[in-house]
Amino acid sequence: MKFHWFHLMPYQELPKDFSEKYHSVWVDVPSHLFDPVAGHRFYNEYLDELEFAAESGFDGICVNEHHQNAYGMMPSPNIMAASLARTTSKAAIVVLGNSIALYNPPIRVAEEFGMLDVISGGRLVAGFPVGSSMDVNYCYGATPATLREKYREAHDLIIRAWTEPEPFAFNGKYTQLRYVNLWPRPIQKPHPPIWVPGGGSIETWSWVGERDYQYSYLSYSGYKRGEDVMKGYWDAIDHLGVDNNPYRGGFLQLVAVADTDAQAEKLYSPHIDYFYDKCLHIAPGFADAPGYRTVATIKAGLQSQFGSQARSLRAGLKWKDYIDGGFVVAGSPATVREQLKDVIERLHVGHLMLLLHFGDLPRDKTLHNTDLFAREVMPHLKGMWSEWDDKWFPQSLGEQEVQQPAAAGTSR
Repeated sequence: MKFHWFHLMPYQELPKDFSEKYHSVWVDVPSHLFDPVAGHRFYNEYLDELEFAAESGFDGICVNEHHQNAYGMMPSPNIMAASLARTTSKAAIVVLGNSIALYNPPIRVAEEFGMLDVISGGRLVAGFPVGSSMDVNYCYGATPATLREKYREAHDLIIRAWTEPEPFAFNGKYTQLRYVNLWPRPIQKPHPPIWVPGGGSIETWSWVGERDYQYSYLSYSGYKRGEDVMKGYWDAIDHLGVDNNPYRGGFLQLVAVADTDAQAEKLYSPHIDYFYDKCLHIAPGFADAPGYRTVATIKAGLQSQFGSQARSLRAGLKWKDYIDGGFVVAGSPATVREQLKDVIERLHVGHLMLLLHFGDLPRDKTLHNTDLFAREVMPHLKGMWSEWDDKWFPQSLGEQEVQQPAAAGTSR
C-alpha cells in the first residue's frame, strides 16, 4: 500500500464572511484579497510541510495545478516540484498534474516533466488531468466541446516525444511542429508513470485502462460517495479484460489524526469548516461549462463535485456530519486505522492521497497530524495489497547514484 501526502496550498486569510459576501473562490475571486507577504509565508510553510512528509516516510508528495483561485495557489506545480526535487531524495514527486490541453505547444509539458525526472533522479509521477471546468474553460478560455480531443492529441505528442529517439514532425489538428526533439529525456523508461486524476468521466476510465495508466479519483465528498465512482472504474477495467491490480487506482481522502476522537474534533473542526465553507465556495455556473462533461457521463448521472448539487449536499454540515458522511476520516490513530482499512478495501485502491493539511490549518497542527499518521497509522496499513506488484510507481536511481545537494549539509 502506498501513501502520498497531498497539498492544495490554499490561501488561509479569506474574510470570515467570504462565502456570504463574495461570488466564488475560483475564477472571479478579487485579487485584492491576496496579500503577497502572507503568500510568501504560506508558500514557505507549505514547502516545509511537504519536506517534513517526505522525511516522515510517505511514499510520495503531491502537488497540482489550478488557476485564479484561493482554493489552491499553484498555477505552476512544476515550480514547487522543482524545489522538492532538490530538497528530498526518496519520496516520489507526484505532480497531479499538468493540464496538458492548456499548453501551447504541449511539448512544454514533456520538457518540464523531463527536467523534473532528471533532477529528482527518476522520482517523477506525471499527472495528466483534463483540468477542472473552472480552470480550463473559464480561467484559460479553452472551448469545452473540443477540450478532450485537444487533450488526447497533447497526450499523443508528449508520449512520442518521450519515447522516439530521433527528431520527428508532428502534424496534429491543434499543434503542428516541424521538429520535435526532446532535451532532456526522462530517466525513467519508456517514460515516467502516468496517473490520470479525474472527477468521474466515464470515457476516462476505459481510456486509462487501455493505456495501462493509473486512475486517481480526487474527491472532496468522501469515500462513501466515492465508492460509486471507483466501482464504475473497476467495472470498466473488468470489461477491458485486464487485471484489477489495486495499484491501478488511487483516491484522495481528508484525514485528521489526534490522540483521541474528542481531541480530533477540538483540534481540526474549525479548519474543516474553513475548507468546506470557503475553499469550496464555487459559483455553480463555473463548475460545469456546457459541453465540458460528455453526454455519456451526464446520462450516467455522475454529478460535478463542485456544482450546485454538491454545494447543497454540504450545506450546514457539522463535524459529526462530516465524519458520518465519510467526508473526513478523523479520530485517534486506532479509529483512523480502522476507517482507512475499510476505505482501502471498499474502494480497492493501492494509492491513497491524503489531505493532512486542509483549509487554514496552521503549520504546527499540520505537522502534528502528519507525524501521528506516519508513526501510528501508516505502518499498520503498509502491508495491504502485498500480493500485488505496483507497476505505477517511479523506478528511481539507486541511492548511491542520486546526487545530493552539496550546499545542504545533510541529505533528506
